[in-house]
Amino acid sequence: MRLLRALLRSVSPATIPQQVDFYCRFSPSPLSMKQFLDFGSDNACEKTSFMFLRQELPVRLANIMKEISLLPDNLLKTPSVQLVQSWYVQSLQEILDFKDKSAEDAEAISCFTDTVITIRNRHNDVIPTMAQGVIEYKDHYGVDPVTSQNVQYFLDRFFMSRISIRMLLNQHTLLFGGKVKVNPAHPKHIGSIDPKCNVVEVIKDGYENAKTLCDLYYMNSPELVLEERNVKSPGQPMQVVYVPSHLYYMVFELFKNAMRATMEHHADRDIYPPIHVHITLGNEDLTVKMCDRGGGVPLRKIDRLFNYMYSTAPRPRVETSRATPLALSTESVERLPVYNKSAWKHYTANHEADDWCVPSSEPKDMTTFRSI
Repeated sequence: MRLLRALLRSVSPATIPQQVDFYCRFSPSPLSMKQFLDFGSDNACEKTSFMFLRQELPVRLANIMKEISLLPDNLLKTPSVQLVQSWYVQSLQEILDFKDKSAEDAEAISCFTDTVITIRNRHNDVIPTMAQGVIEYKDHYGVDPVTSQNVQYFLDRFFMSRISIRMLLNQHTLLFGGKVKVNPAHPKHIGSIDPKCNVVEVIKDGYENAKTLCDLYYMNSPELVLEERNVKSPGQPMQVVYVPSHLYYMVFELFKNAMRATMEHHADRDIYPPIHVHITLGNEDLTVKMCDRGGGVPLRKIDRLFNYMYSTAPRPRVETSRATPLALSTESVERLPVYNKSAWKHYTANHEADDWCVPSSEPKDMTTFRSI
């Protein structure tokens, strides 16, 4: 309530920077999986969700918007990054339009839900658009160690922030955004959360869809060999409290990578080794291990595996998933980026030059080396 009383009385595009500066002073309020479940199953109230989101969303949006503004000027000027930035500005403005609305105003609450749906849809393409901005920057200016480090730091936080914001938008939309409050396709889901997510089914679904793409492109695909071990509940289906769409996206991307590497590495043999997936459910964690025979990664490239500005694919793309192990406890709490002095220093400090030499090209044949 103190936050609401401190808000300015009016919002216009010209005052958005002031609003960003104001809201980024507050830290986001991380939610636990248990809080999501308890609210959605027992205490779901559109008015309560409205009052929370109109305070929390501006804080989460402003924190990451402040970091967007600290990106290198040439990256910030790319059309794609400017488009993403404009989406965030518009979404913040639309949420702030409800700051003075009464929680007892049913029409305002209904309008807020419609606005949440609009914002969710507007941000559907944030990941590929931001990735395109990085590609535009890389194509025009190349990559230096300092910029690469800053972009890596930013994108880790940016994508985590997006997931957290989208989780709030999705929960509100799925719980209150339709006349039917129960999803007929998934009647036991609480918003986007499945209290009994069948891990094996989701992974098989990810494999089948990746296989379809692989068959279309390569006219063949590796088979799947899946092994599962339920240590937590031996003999029972492997079920966890999780968002199925998140798990699906991670394994789908991993399957695509594994299939592409396998098909290209064994193209001249016309025999494609299967992809092995081992799933282990322990008392606290779920571990998904995927193994392929796609040729591996040279040791000198290991550090690049999770670098957003590097890819072995023909067209660069952003990798957003570090998939395993996955936290499963219903007590798991969101890990949210906060804009503060520590974050600011990452963008403004002059990093020391790398004190290890990095090869600028593929290793030459040893016969071409001269003795010193």
